[in-house]
Amino acid sequence: MTRDEALETIKAVIEEVVPGADLSAVSPDEKFRERLEMDSLDFLTFVEVLSGRTGLALPEQDYPSLTTLDGCADYVAARTGGTRGDPS
Repeated sequence: MTRDEALETIKAVIEEVVPGADLSAVSPDEKFRERLEMDSLDFLTFVEVLSGRTGLALPEQDYPSLTTLDGCADYVAARTGGTRGDPS
């Protein structure tokens, strides 16, 4: 999965977990959980759905890497053998 594909997957998962989430209000390096008012159950649901969509095990010790859109995209792309996307 490329980084761009990972980012789109992450956004889709967030929209599923937090219906009506305004992702345009979240900067790539901002902690989206606070901005979108996700509680701990929402975040755990996000992790579970993301794991299902990507096929990745997402251990609790890696949760700090999953707090921003950029961090999530980098994490998922790196673990699925992805790249940064099409350079053109």
